[in-house]
Amino acid sequence: MKNFSESVVAGAKANTHEANSLRCGLAKATSPETSLTHRKIAEMGGKSATKAAYFDKLKTLLETYKSIFIVTVDNVSSQQMHEIRQALRGDSVVLMGKNTMVRRALKGLISEAPEYERLLPHVKGNVGFIFTNSDLKDTREKILSNRVAAPARAGAVAPADVFIPAGNTGMEPGKTSFFQALGVPTKIARGTIEITSDLKLVEAGSKVGASEATLLNMLNISPFTYGMGIAQIYDQGQTFDASVLDIEESQLLKAFTSAITTIATISLAINYPTLPSVMHSLVNSYKNAISVAIEIDYEWEAIHELKDRIANPDAYASAAPAAGSAPAAGDAPAAAKEEEKEESEEDDDMGFGLFD
Repeated sequence: MKNFSESVVAGAKANTHEANSLRCGLAKATSPETSLTHRKIAEMGGKSATKAAYFDKLKTLLETYKSIFIVTVDNVSSQQMHEIRQALRGDSVVLMGKNTMVRRALKGLISEAPEYERLLPHVKGNVGFIFTNSDLKDTREKILSNRVAAPARAGAVAPADVFIPAGNTGMEPGKTSFFQALGVPTKIARGTIEITSDLKLVEAGSKVGASEATLLNMLNISPFTYGMGIAQIYDQGQTFDASVLDIEESQLLKAFTSAITTIATISLAINYPTLPSVMHSLVNSYKNAISVAIEIDYEWEAIHELKDRIANPDAYASAAPAAGSAPAAGDAPAAAKEEEKEESEEDDDMGFGLFD
């Protein structure tokens, strides 16, 4: 009986230990660390799907559109972005994304299209892509048209020189010291502060100080305009600056013609045939051949008349005056008639005078 009781107790302890082990296992399985790991795995899966979708979209856009504007979006508000997207809707697509993700996607496509490598150096800073098949000048105007004036902020980098114009500020004289601290020339006129001459307050590329920002705001001057800027243009495998779009076709033709003339001149001078000079070389060679043929009395059909003109200049010279004298001979009867008419008029006058 004692042995049986001991075995029952031992079995109960064993069951209790197994139950405790099971509870501990369940507790570990549902611990915060395990849940966090599961969430991270789920998030990683979601991020991977998002990246894959982004890569597919970028690849599709690169294959669909032949031109890309690489645009800077520093200080561009969400409202401006919305308005630009609306202006471009129908013929262009705006794509934003992290630079690391864009570079990774482009590098994955370089094996199929090596020209995409030209985009990589320009994927830096706060940039985005605008894909289009429309006229580049028209698209550029739409991109740059949406700009808004903005007040100066302390610490902001000035995109352009900031000037304070001369004139009356309408401020009371008590604030004169503030102007003097910034080196602004002033005087008191009619009880208010007047700036006597224009002053460059902030230079382009420098940071706006707190005092400068305060003064500009006091004068209600919003010196900066913010909007999309164009960093580079990619068109059919080539990248170039936006200023290239300002070159007129007439300028290109003029430069091209000048280059061809220069090449032809140099080629003829060094007797080296090139496409622009070969026509002139052939003409000069033909002239030389004719000169030699005349000198050695050699003839072919094309120069027969030329040689005959040289040998018999009188025969060709006499034909020219004969042709020129023909009109003079034709005018002779008309001249004779004029003379007869004049004589008749004189006779009439004389007769009338006698009978008077």
